[in-house]
Amino acid sequence: MNSIEIILLNFSEIRRRSIKLWTGIPDEYLHWKPDEGAFSIIEMIRHVLEGEHLFHRIIMNRGNLGDYRSPWHEMSYSDLKNELEFAEKHRAEFINMILELREADLENIRIERKEVGQCKKLGDYLNRIAYHESVHTGQMLDYLRTAGIERPMIWD
Repeated sequence: MNSIEIILLNFSEIRRRSIKLWTGIPDEYLHWKPDEGAFSIIEMIRHVLEGEHLFHRIIMNRGNLGDYRSPWHEMSYSDLKNELEFAEKHRAEFINMILELREADLENIRIERKEVGQCKKLGDYLNRIAYHESVHTGQMLDYLRTAGIERPMIWD
């Protein structure tokens, strides 16, 4: 396997486990949150899906978001099925962008986010995107434990 194949495998595995977790949550808990300042379960799912799109735009613009407007901007929260269906096209575009990369791009393309003082190699930045979803998967597992909801076994 080359580096791009490994990155794609990592994204695929992380999303597979996220979906396994999310689909195990009873619908009546989608608006549950541990406290008033936290995301609800459905808001966190949207945050992960929308965040991937945002990160994709950051990569495409090499760090400059310009006048970015999220496709989710005016969309109401509904259910998991609708959230996943809406994100499907954006996920495919993101994965296709990675498929079009060359190994050298991972090292040579720089993502510079001046507003946060960040300059990273593309390979590093892609791994940070995967980490973002992984962190929220762990956070969601804690939500379920706190709410007393059975947690799906994602460690297969």
